[in-house]
Amino acid sequence: MTDDVRAVARRMYAAFNARDHAAAAEIFTADFYSHPLGTTGPESVTRAWQRLHQTHPAVRVQVEDMIVEGDTVAVRTSVHGVPGERPPTMLEIFRLRDGRIAELWGLSSLRRDP
Repeated sequence: MTDDVRAVARRMYAAFNARDHAAAAEIFTADFYSHPLGTTGPESVTRAWQRLHQTHPAVRVQVEDMIVEGDTVAVRTSVHGVPGERPPTMLEIFRLRDGRIAELWGLSSLRRDP
């Protein structure tokens, strides 16, 4: 199970980096909930990715650490292609259900415009 959970997380970051916004429908559950954004559904992920890619066309996320426990994965990433002296970091925790990301918690040093 650990490898399956790890694969879903890696697939999500690969889709983001490839600008494959349509992949969100396959990666996230229909009732996916983002605690940091207070949004639901894979279409909310698509909108967030699109906004970030429009604001920072060169943005890409690099996985630095990944810890898996049961159906949950914690990932520390660095965000490249955004202004600043040092790449911002993110810490995200995902809970999977039926092979898809169902819930997300996260902290980020990435500045987000309203």
